[in-house]
Amino acid sequence: MLTVNSVPIEDTFAEAFPMTAARVLVTAESIGWARIAGQTATGYAASVIGCDAEAGIERELSADETPDGRPGVSLLFFGFSRDGLQKAVVNRVAQCVLTCATTACFNGVAGDPGRSIKVGGMLRYFGDGWQISKLLDGKRYWRMPTMDGEFLCEETFGTVKGVGGGNFLILGETQALALTAAETAVEAIRKLPGVILPFPGGVVRSGSKVGSKYKALKASTNDAYCPTLRGVVNSALPDGVNAVYELVFDGLDLATVEKATWEGILAATRCPGIRGITAGNYGGKLGPHHIHLRKLVEGSTT
Repeated sequence: MLTVNSVPIEDTFAEAFPMTAARVLVTAESIGWARIAGQTATGYAASVIGCDAEAGIERELSADETPDGRPGVSLLFFGFSRDGLQKAVVNRVAQCVLTCATTACFNGVAGDPGRSIKVGGMLRYFGDGWQISKLLDGKRYWRMPTMDGEFLCEETFGTVKGVGGGNFLILGETQALALTAAETAVEAIRKLPGVILPFPGGVVRSGSKVGSKYKALKASTNDAYCPTLRGVVNSALPDGVNAVYELVFDGLDLATVEKATWEGILAATRCPGIRGITAGNYGGKLGPHHIHLRKLVEGSTT
């Protein structure tokens, strides 16, 4: 049997899918205000099933890591198309960063210039004719007057082809034990660069399957892993499992998502009361990137 830290690992794969990604650097006079802008801008961005983007705070930045020498946060945004991503980023920067005290906004990824999205180039109109552009080192910036000074935003932001939907499921004896393992796994994944966990706290209680008995729904509750439905559905839960949490994460490339999968599993299986680890396998219906748990286990050491 395939195991990690004596916890059974199902011989299956997680399905992930291509997405377009952008990195947005937000700075402010204090890390507190940068954090507020980042948390607000990435709110309601858990899943593109019902949101305009998937987004999260990648990490906090010290003053020597930012373009303007102020503390900040790095945000990652993911969408199914470049046009859709541009609309989401522009709207979120406009409503949540431009409005936030003392902030500025910069591109954080060197993508193909032909695949860039306009951000400052769209927001400049807020200046109502008083906006000013500056070209520095080949990059154009827009300065828009605000009531506390001005908002500085880079004109275009690069995009790259990222990977969304990396995932695994933690099967626990109790809700408390399963949640502790999930929180531990989230903490481990958040240490990695280039990855975010877009759901609340990085943890998903409402894992879903593809499709539904209702035609209008693209996804519905993953009944095979719902403890309260054991006995009335074709349950996938082993004896002794009474709670399941799923971790979902997006990365800037496939290798990053695979690394996040392994580090998360390794952390979760070190916690007590975990009866198994599996992944969202939908028979190839969801995405072309198949992250095989066996390959991760056999290619790593615990």
